[in-house]
Amino acid sequence: MDSIFDSELTERATALLAACRAKNLKIVTAESCTGGLVAALLTEIPGSSDVFDRGFVTYSNAAKHQLLGVSETLIDACGAVSPEVARAMADGALTHSKADVSVAITGVAGPGGGSEQKPVGLVQFACGRRMSPIKCVEQFFGDIGRTQVRMASLAFALGLVEQAVAER
Repeated sequence: MDSIFDSELTERATALLAACRAKNLKIVTAESCTGGLVAALLTEIPGSSDVFDRGFVTYSNAAKHQLLGVSETLIDACGAVSPEVARAMADGALTHSKADVSVAITGVAGPGGGSEQKPVGLVQFACGRRMSPIKCVEQFFGDIGRTQVRMASLAFALGLVEQAVAER
């Protein structure tokens, strides 16, 4: 199959979709710094529409609030790149979809935009299943370049969804 993604990622996505089919699970994504890459990977696989419910690309804080219901107060207090906001994004994606599993990604891909507290390459993830606790994970990929941070985030997020689907 011809793909814009490498064969390892497409093979993992194909296996993930098959696992979701076997468990009758649907996936939703809420993406900021990845700009929809997780959704693009999953929909790259033919037949994914029976598993992939929808994807939210909430790059701006306003979009996080408007589309996912993330509190503006939370964003102001914690910053968009925080475990609290990632969790709220994942919760909001489940609330605003018919999916069973959500993954949220928010981070600083660079080259600018970082700070001492939140440097370029810092990414917050949240993933979980409906009616279960959302798991938050922080990853620091380093200042490895915008594309590399985004692709590393894609692969890491895919792993979180694989784990969430494998549970139970």
